[in-house]
Amino acid sequence: MNQKEIRFLFDYNQWANALIQAACARVTPEQFCAPAQLSHGSLRETLVHMLAAEILWMQRIRPGTPAPAAPAGIDFPTPAALAAYWHAEEEAVSAFIDGLSDEALGQPVFYRNSRGTPFENALWQLLAHVVNHGTQCRSEAAVALTAFGQSPGDLDMLLFIRRA
Repeated sequence: MNQKEIRFLFDYNQWANALIQAACARVTPEQFCAPAQLSHGSLRETLVHMLAAEILWMQRIRPGTPAPAAPAGIDFPTPAALAAYWHAEEEAVSAFIDGLSDEALGQPVFYRNSRGTPFENALWQLLAHVVNHGTQCRSEAAVALTAFGQSPGDLDMLLFIRRA
């Protein structure tokens, strides 16, 4: 995978996140925080998990960068608060992606999971994982949003490609 392809995946990721965030802006704060049949318990917690996972993976990928405190649902009483925080993370990730070379994407990244187990993967694999994990979380969020009458619409990558 090359830099142009990784840039495309992250552009898609940001576009799809924006659709979810726009739909979240139409739910009430109570709906945003309400218990739901999602793997992380609520719409808010699902999205915070998604953001926290992205932050964690980016820290593993860029060792030595200052680590912000892991976000928690309580930090985001409204969708707007979460979207503002997320926007800053997306800008930092975009700057990182833009600075990558094709050669760097093939380099190994050594990291430890939350249990301390060591792993090694090519950088492009970890970046693709971040986007793929986001797809899983957005799908769950879309179910909750649709149940609240605020479907984000289609999140398909082909729609992203065809939008221009």
